[in-house]
Amino acid sequence: MRKIDVINNFAKKGQTFTFEGGLALSGLSRKSLRDLLSDIEKEGWIERIEKGKYMIIPLGAEKGKYTLNEFVIGSLLVDPYCIAYWSALHFYGLTEQIPNTIFIQTTARKKRQEIEALGLRYRIVRIKDTKFFGIRKEWIEESQINITDKEKTIIDCLDKPQYCGGVLEVAKALKNENLKRKRLTEYVQQIGNSGVIRRLGYLCDFLGIDMDLPRVETKNYLLLDPSMPEKGSRNAKWRLIVNLDEKILGKLE
Repeated sequence: MRKIDVINNFAKKGQTFTFEGGLALSGLSRKSLRDLLSDIEKEGWIERIEKGKYMIIPLGAEKGKYTLNEFVIGSLLVDPYCIAYWSALHFYGLTEQIPNTIFIQTTARKKRQEIEALGLRYRIVRIKDTKFFGIRKEWIEESQINITDKEKTIIDCLDKPQYCGGVLEVAKALKNENLKRKRLTEYVQQIGNSGVIRRLGYLCDFLGIDMDLPRVETKNYLLLDPSMPEKGSRNAKWRLIVNLDEKILGKLE
């Protein structure tokens, strides 16, 4: 099979491909395909994203200068996956901050949680199967990617604030009028973390957002923002140590 025919077959399936997928498409042996991919990578027709995962370089583009959208690249790094946390917040315009790391959520084990691919930094966050929901499809550069919906993004960021720039970013996002409050209420119970209920409850009270949330019966206090120092006043209703400056939160109103 000619090299150009192999590339064309791969390109019909999308902008990226895996070694295993290439075996099925080409009909070549593992050694033959490995040798072929090595040749066409040297010739600048493809570029390796990670071991066994490749990007096709379009005709006329220069290897090393061409790249895909960061979410499309990220979709190849782990399976199953979804774009989440700070990356999803930014995608929906729920934060003005531009994260320098792309956050990917998965239920799978990955040897490395921090990955650099084609000059981009990725953070792989493994979660329980029961927390892997609220995922939608989006088209980006002719590729479909998985991303948490707006409401699940909010819930995930309250579950792990360290991956979204902190609770302050969630507070900003909560003011978005397009959020579905009923869905938020359903998700906050589905995720199974009382800390999420407490953080959401406190923020909704402070921002004057009407939300029907279950009360949490506990004597223990936890941090409103675990990514910040453990100093602050105590909120008895939600059993939280408010370790954020409420004056800053107040400016969001």
